[in-house]
Amino acid sequence: MPFIRSISGLRATLGDGLVPSMIAAYTVAFAKKIEKGLVIVGRDGRPSGKWIEDIIAGSLIACGCEVRLLGVVPTPTIQLEVEHTNASGGISITASHNPSEWNGMKFMNKNGIFFDKEDNLKLWEYVDTAIYDLSNDTFFHEKVYDENAIQKHIKRVLNIQSIKDNLKNIKNKKYKVVVDAVNSSGSHIIPELLRSFGCEVVDMFCDASGLFPHTPEPLPENLHDLADIVKAVKADIGIAVDPDADRLVIIDEYGEAIGEEKTIALAVESVINTSTHIGNIVVNLSSSSVSELIGNKYGFTTYYAPVGEINVVSKMMETSAIIGGEGSGGVILPECHYGRDSLVGIALVLNLMTMKNKTVSELVADMPKLSMVKLKKKFTGDLSDLINFIANKYKNYKITLLDGIRVDIEDGKWFQLRASNTEPIIRVIAESYDEQAATQLAIEILDLVN
Repeated sequence: MPFIRSISGLRATLGDGLVPSMIAAYTVAFAKKIEKGLVIVGRDGRPSGKWIEDIIAGSLIACGCEVRLLGVVPTPTIQLEVEHTNASGGISITASHNPSEWNGMKFMNKNGIFFDKEDNLKLWEYVDTAIYDLSNDTFFHEKVYDENAIQKHIKRVLNIQSIKDNLKNIKNKKYKVVVDAVNSSGSHIIPELLRSFGCEVVDMFCDASGLFPHTPEPLPENLHDLADIVKAVKADIGIAVDPDADRLVIIDEYGEAIGEEKTIALAVESVINTSTHIGNIVVNLSSSSVSELIGNKYGFTTYYAPVGEINVVSKMMETSAIIGGEGSGGVILPECHYGRDSLVGIALVLNLMTMKNKTVSELVADMPKLSMVKLKKKFTGDLSDLINFIANKYKNYKITLLDGIRVDIEDGKWFQLRASNTEPIIRVIAESYDEQAATQLAIEILDLVN
């Protein structure tokens, strides 16, 4: 019965872990945690999201909340809708990149930002002790449906100052773009955004049925069809997103996946090129050093945070960062909102391509040449003894213990061991200027687990 609750929300499998009573329990606990009022609810397109939506809506109404349903929309669309209304909070029904047998819930505060550690601990306390606050009113609110959230999201992306300033030039490029939205929440909004940029769009897996045509995590091994179509139609760029469309992965004009780590690097380069002042960058501890190296060229300072969107957002707020995100393909631009947003990432990449008058492959060729290796292994339990062992073994190097353990050995060469927030696995990541060295390092650390 896979069941995971973490700073990234709640995820479980259908038929055993994800049962109606559990969904209702977390929903009424959420209603107690926030101020009573309007709650925005959206879902990522999985067929199971419909019955989960019904339970969540009914449970919220039973607690005296108003409910506005957005239907199938990206998680960042829900975040924006919460932020720009008088809502008390929001719930995204999604298991993000997990396979179709999974679903879950992400919880947002009144600012459209995910619950932090303290918020989640309080939520879990209410669930575990069955502390609820149901309404005894004889009058109950009705569910309200909002069909305009997608258009509002697109408008806010187009109103990013650097995008607005360069929109005419982007449109003149008439880029051809292939889109793989895994038939989920990005199916309509991403092609519509691209057409706003004057792009010729080739829709691929964009029927919004929620039936994934392949493993939904946008990794190169899952994007062969997209790569083939990009080459076949001679597109300028291929775009892949995960089911709730907060992560962006890019295929270049030759049908090559540039790697999810380079999404945030391109976004950083784009923002730096239009920024009027030197600022700060924030990425998570599992992200490539490429963004930091790009920032260094322009005098920007890079800060690192534990994995998890809210951890990165908190660090961005603390440091007044102008751009940030996660190496998994998540771009966060405070000018638009404090949330990972594939639409923002798309806009920044198209803007950079236009400003530099370069193809995706040419932009990537200009980046520092680092190689990253990611390994994973099924694991449940306590890593503390292993972390202590590694810390002692590498005590002469820079050690960070904010998220598992990260060891920086030399410029551009580092590794990290951590437990996943979203799956019952551990991850080992290593990076180096030498691909063979990164591979060997990652294998050595994983062998310690074995």
